Amino acid sequence: MAFGFRVGVPGMSVRVSTRGVRASVGPRAARISAGSGGTRISSGVGPLYASSSLGGGRRTGTSRQRTGAPSPAQLDRARRQAERAQQEAQRDAAIAQLQELRRQTTSVHLQSFTPFTPPVVPGPPQLGLAWALAEAQAHHLAGLGIFARAERAAAKQRALADAPAYLAAEEARLHSVHQRLVAEADQWWRRLLGNDEETVCEVVNYAFSDNPAAGCAVGVDGSVLSVVMRQQDIDSLPDQMPGLTPGGRPTLKKLTKRDRTLWWLTSMGSNVVATLKEAFAVAPGVSAVDLAVLTRLPDTQRLGFVVYGRWTRQAVEAGPWREANDALRFLDIGQDVACAVTTTASGNLSSTIKPLDTSRLPGLQSLLDHAQDDPGSGDATLADLDGDLSANVPDAHSAPPPDHYRIRPFAEWQSQATSLPPSMAPGHMPTMPGPAPARPSHAPATVLAPGQNLVLPEEARHGMHIAFSFAGADADLTLFLTDAGGRVTCDEDFVFYNQPSAAEGAARLLGKQAEAPYTVERAELHPAALPRHIERVAIAVNMDVASGLTCGALAHAALHVACASGAAWSFQPPTDPGIRAMVVAELYRHTAGGQPVWKLRAVGQGWADGLDGLARAHGVDIV
Repeated sequence: MAFGFRVGVPGMSVRVSTRGVRASVGPRAARISAGSGGTRISSGVGPLYASSSLGGGRRTGTSRQRTGAPSPAQLDRARRQAERAQQEAQRDAAIAQLQELRRQTTSVHLQSFTPFTPPVVPGPPQLGLAWALAEAQAHHLAGLGIFARAERAAAKQRALADAPAYLAAEEARLHSVHQRLVAEADQWWRRLLGNDEETVCEVVNYAFSDNPAAGCAVGVDGSVLSVVMRQQDIDSLPDQMPGLTPGGRPTLKKLTKRDRTLWWLTSMGSNVVATLKEAFAVAPGVSAVDLAVLTRLPDTQRLGFVVYGRWTRQAVEAGPWREANDALRFLDIGQDVACAVTTTASGNLSSTIKPLDTSRLPGLQSLLDHAQDDPGSGDATLADLDGDLSANVPDAHSAPPPDHYRIRPFAEWQSQATSLPPSMAPGHMPTMPGPAPARPSHAPATVLAPGQNLVLPEEARHGMHIAFSFAGADADLTLFLTDAGGRVTCDEDFVFYNQPSAAEGAARLLGKQAEAPYTVERAELHPAALPRHIERVAIAVNMDVASGLTCGALAHAALHVACASGAAWSFQPPTDPGIRAMVVAELYRHTAGGQPVWKLRAVGQGWADGLDGLARAHGVDIV
């Protein structure tokens, strides 16, 4: 069926307007209307028309009022208000900036400076055998695939053999560097206390390099330091200062000559006091400072001296520096102080600044006589001095500090070690002394008597070479890492031919070697790498159990102990025919002068039942 639309009520009319849609039924004389405005009945005869609502609803609406555009006077008033607000904001910002500028320039003397103390040189980094082993393994395993098992195993064995020597060499080298730095620091401190001119001037100028008023130490006479300070020019001060209107509102007013001079003088006093305080803080041997202030004079625009005098340490350190106005006290606490700003008879400050007469001061007068204020001349100029004093930070501040404790990579150490002669190569043990002429010569060693003990040098902590030489019969070298009571805490602290390493390689046997007519068995010990619970290390020998021989069968038995610095000690234990094992010597922790040290003691006492008795005495059960 097609779309259709039908109106079947006779007399119906439809009215459409902006107020809605209405339908009316009936003649005009009496018509009923229904629509969005409600249902109404109307009658209209002739020129009269009346209408009434049939429903209780009432339509309400709002009326819109038109507003006119702002007048030119209103726009002008709004513009003036915005400009006034902007001007007030700019004024308030300028007032805040000027107040902060004045505070900064007149409160420098309120700073405190920490007095210099003897320098403390930090120690070298702590190295360990685990680190050395990791470095050695990384080097030896480089380039080997993960499936090259045999090659990797051999590389790890080489790393295990090289790591202790690498660790000992680096620890000894770093310790030597630390000792050198400590000695240099001690010498520097002595020169500073002794008022060495070059040292004092260098230290003071380094401290002055970040000051708002640049200063320069130019000489030392006894305990008196001479300093030249560059004060900012008075013309660099702003032309306005904060003030109040008669009504009490904040405003900016022109800076008068008197106020400008007072501001500049207070700023100069603040810089002078700060310069004096810092000089006394960093130069502990200085008792007084002769200071002269240089600035550019407003009338001639040439540099000249405007203040000079002498200030003692006692006067400066006793000053009550608590407020900005205290800076003006620098004129009262100095000796022979002269200032270009004077006070008139009425109590006001002079408005003119003229250079001081320096004819009676040979040093300052010489500076003026031999310097020109013309940068174009070939001679040294006051303008050059002005530029030098105005430099903020010397190059030394930005230079990176040297790395004194640089760790040599394993490859670098190995290349240097292989280039040394055999007698100096890491791990090399000098041949043991003995009466036989065939024994190779070595560096002289301190011979110990039974029971004798001594404090080992600091170098011994970083690596010790142990060698036991003998002839006539076979013997084995053993090490016991024990607590203070002389007993091992676990079987792993017993170092012998079936367990040649302990404490992660800090103690290890290096094997025997025939050096006719002797046999030498060597070991390495790194006391600094030992765990803290290990208080003693017993160096012992025992006869071969299968031979049935006693220590009396040994000929020319001798123990040789040496450290990386070249210091060495030797001990010839008694060859008692009644014993089969003995402790030849022992190392043990000790405290000397409040510092932890290691000591070495010659022993030479043994057990008749050989290795069994030796092991049981040190807490090891032999199965």
